Amino acid sequence: MPRFLNRWIVSNLPWLCLAIFLGGLSLSANRSHAEDPETIPDAPGRWTPEQANAWYEKQPWLVGCNYMPSTAINQLEMFQADTFDAQVIDRELGLAQSLGFNSVRVFLHDLLWQQDREGFLKRCEQVLTLADRRGIRVMFVLFDSCWHPLPKLGKQPAPLPFTHNSGWVQSPGVEVLKNPEAWPHLKDYVVGVVSHFANDRRVVVWDIWNEPDNFDGGAAKRPGLEPQNKPEHVNRLLPQVFAWAREANPSQPLTSGVWRDSENIVRLDDCKRIQLANSDVISFHTYGDVPSLERCLKNLATYGRPLLCTEFMARPNSSVFEPHLGIMKSHKCAAYCWGFINGKSQTIYPWDSWTKSYSGPPPVWFHDILEPDGKPFRQTEVDYIRRVTGVK
Repeated sequence: MPRFLNRWIVSNLPWLCLAIFLGGLSLSANRSHAEDPETIPDAPGRWTPEQANAWYEKQPWLVGCNYMPSTAINQLEMFQADTFDAQVIDRELGLAQSLGFNSVRVFLHDLLWQQDREGFLKRCEQVLTLADRRGIRVMFVLFDSCWHPLPKLGKQPAPLPFTHNSGWVQSPGVEVLKNPEAWPHLKDYVVGVVSHFANDRRVVVWDIWNEPDNFDGGAAKRPGLEPQNKPEHVNRLLPQVFAWAREANPSQPLTSGVWRDSENIVRLDDCKRIQLANSDVISFHTYGDVPSLERCLKNLATYGRPLLCTEFMARPNSSVFEPHLGIMKSHKCAAYCWGFINGKSQTIYPWDSWTKSYSGPPPVWFHDILEPDGKPFRQTEVDYIRRVTGVK
């Protein structure tokens, strides 16, 4: 060692020791962030990992889509008596069957129960019957925090031109969410719907609340409708919704999918902690590339429970069928793409269509697979889906 370097080391030895010590702490912290999941205590009534895995072993690989008829702009238009279209639903579920899909995720709404509970349950039964004829089981979603926060019954608005999900509505609406005195109606809805289908094999999973702490994606054009502390209201209600669903003693598992930074299992925010503590099976959303999907699969598997990806596939974001669908199948992770038929929801347009003007269909669809007549956006994509699902 050169003499000048030896003298420099000796004279700076205290600082070198401190740097090595701090470097060691930094490495330790990084290992903790990557490897040590936050401990999540089980909420009352939650299935054990053994119960959840025993249930999952009896299921086929669940694969399908988030389904909204092409003729409906939102949950209300899908299920209200005047606009419920069994013929369209039957035809489109037939197209889902042709791709090898064996499950669909379908959104409900508390106002439908308030409007006409008997008619609403009857129409839910019709959807289940039509799906069952196609070998398809249904995951019902009870609540949703995305898009318009002020839902209204009755005739729904026409789609805004070239705009993603321009008519989708939240459930419960923000005025109900902020008012605990209105929550007994929500309990009546949850217990009523879940108990009605608690032992129905056609219902595969209950998704309690979609993206609970999300906000209105169209707020740029309708600002000020939601409070900034909306997640605080959600975090008070979400554990109660899980508890209400358990009161109905369903034979199916309960879940609510983590969605923001879904691969992260340390330093959880309050909402994610509630979701993970109450979910019998772990569900998640991913709209990223292959590495981000693989991190989700690896990190969330730490909890030792079945994994269900209840939303993926945004082509411009590198979330695509090939290879994402095959990767999830290899992990026996259930896979539900967002969207299916290009219709009134207009989810072929990207999220930024609320702030950026479009004058026609984008060259690359954001979501969805088929036109209403069954013509695929990409034939090679449909061919790949069929190979993975085993349809010939």
